[in-house]
Amino acid sequence: MSGRWKNRPEGSEWGQHGADDELGRVNLITPEKVKQGIAEVKEGLTFCLSLPLDFPGGNILNVRRHPPRRRPTFLEDKPYINFPLYRLDAQNTDVVSDDEVTICLQYSTQWDALSHVGAFFDADGDGTEEKVYFNGFRAGEDVVGPESYDGEASDAEGFGANRLGIQNFARHGMQGRAVMIDLEAHVGRERVYVGYDRLMEIMEADGVTVERGDMVVFRTGFAEEILSMNRTPSKERLENSCAVLDGRDEKLLQWVSESGAAALIADNYAVEGIPAQPKDGRRPMLPLHHHCLFKLGLPLAELWFLSELADWLRANGRSRFLLTAPPLRLPGAVGSPATPVATV
Repeated sequence: MSGRWKNRPEGSEWGQHGADDELGRVNLITPEKVKQGIAEVKEGLTFCLSLPLDFPGGNILNVRRHPPRRRPTFLEDKPYINFPLYRLDAQNTDVVSDDEVTICLQYSTQWDALSHVGAFFDADGDGTEEKVYFNGFRAGEDVVGPESYDGEASDAEGFGANRLGIQNFARHGMQGRAVMIDLEAHVGRERVYVGYDRLMEIMEADGVTVERGDMVVFRTGFAEEILSMNRTPSKERLENSCAVLDGRDEKLLQWVSESGAAALIADNYAVEGIPAQPKDGRRPMLPLHHHCLFKLGLPLAELWFLSELADWLRANGRSRFLLTAPPLRLPGAVGSPATPVATV
């Protein structure tokens, strides 16, 4: 129990790292895990795990999310691209270029903050469900929107995540040992919902083990599908391509809890399948997001570029590597682009 909640969701890890904890499972990425990651560096080879940030192109994957829009910065009405500084002082010889970008923080290769997904839950124990996030942080107080939908406080000017913002991960560093699970090598690029049983078969076949504090990375081939469409993606093709985790599989969710994984990362759109498998009654639309972000404080990451790394690891009989993947240190944001680097 903490000052924010009397009840916590069954199977959750609220309060496990302190009443005011905003890192959740990221606490498991300890100095020892960083050293374990560094110990995996044998060749000194690096792999960029980011898509170009203007992929997938358009807004097919999510109608709210659009590609980055770049433009020059301006001095008065003059764009600062190839700008000759003699215009400021005739003696200057410099030529300067400077630009800016409007970007959806979760358009392409990204991290989800713990403020990305919450739920209605009776944290007060008074019989009424409130909008809450991991560790009982509250909508309208700790995560504030520009508009109120259910009576919570709002602030059109000062909206954002006052708690559980992405900057917490950036400050921690997000560097440690990661483990690759290559789903594509076993199921191809067919649309398959992978549950606990199939996942265990794949991990056993490849000799993959996950230990407490590891970041777990799933290669499905989805990023290669995106790249092959060159910014003009097909909705039908994307919705019917590549493996996804089955967020409705209770055994899979239990494995996530027991594994001690510090993050789940995939090259697909949401790590889990959307739509989720059918379930009657009130339930989360995104069950894996609910389990990880809301209950465990376990960050998710999506749309990473994993093919070159996964192929190298398989060719060299390895599954572990050093991952360095900080998000932007952008206070109040609920997600962030990333340019992750794997070192082997």
